[in-house]
Amino acid sequence: MTPATGTRVRLRPRPGGDVWDIALAGRTAVVQAVEETLEGELLLAVVVEGDPGGDLPGHRFFFSPAEVEPLRVLIAGIGNVFLGDDGFGVTLAQRLARRELPEGVDIVDYGIRGMDLAYALADYDAVILLDAAPRGGTPGTLYVIEPEIEAIEPVMDAHGMDPVKVLGLSRALGSAPPRALVLGCEPLTRMSGDEDEVVAELTAPVEAALDEAERLVESLLEEVMRGDPR
Repeated sequence: MTPATGTRVRLRPRPGGDVWDIALAGRTAVVQAVEETLEGELLLAVVVEGDPGGDLPGHRFFFSPAEVEPLRVLIAGIGNVFLGDDGFGVTLAQRLARRELPEGVDIVDYGIRGMDLAYALADYDAVILLDAAPRGGTPGTLYVIEPEIEAIEPVMDAHGMDPVKVLGLSRALGSAPPRALVLGCEPLTRMSGDEDEVVAELTAPVEAALDEAERLVESLLEEVMRGDPR
């Protein structure tokens, strides 16, 4: 499939290319135009992200559609479905998994598997983390948070499933975490796991927030795929 104009891609030039192919291999770029040669061959005109000359007129590079790949984005559900509203992220991930999403996007229910998620981050260009987020607002309120990756301390906490702790664990494991966005929902109830009963359902205000949360994830995904800053 030929990427659309405005799409972010990763450059994978053909083997045996010129010095520019070698220098740009693995870099991310934005498709500025799709052009056709006189021979009918499609070429993508791209602007490389971080290129100091990217704003100069005509400063573009050309690659065939076979020499680029879509960015890999992980949508990760976090939480414990047996602790009431803590299962928001997992429930949302399960709903999103029924949708048709762009190539390169994976949806995974990580539950409480923090170590697995931290290791997985190394394989992605961006991650959208879905989780309950108690911040003192009205129950069911949705938040979009972008942690400052460089400010997160590397912490070896294999049992922490707080998004920041997962990102810290990823750094402690030696990986540079990708761009991360957190979609959180204000819970009505907070359970510690020490209660005598199991609550395997969301409260009414959190359940009611799921439809809007799905729409918000689609918006965030488009933002990530096009490289729009928040």
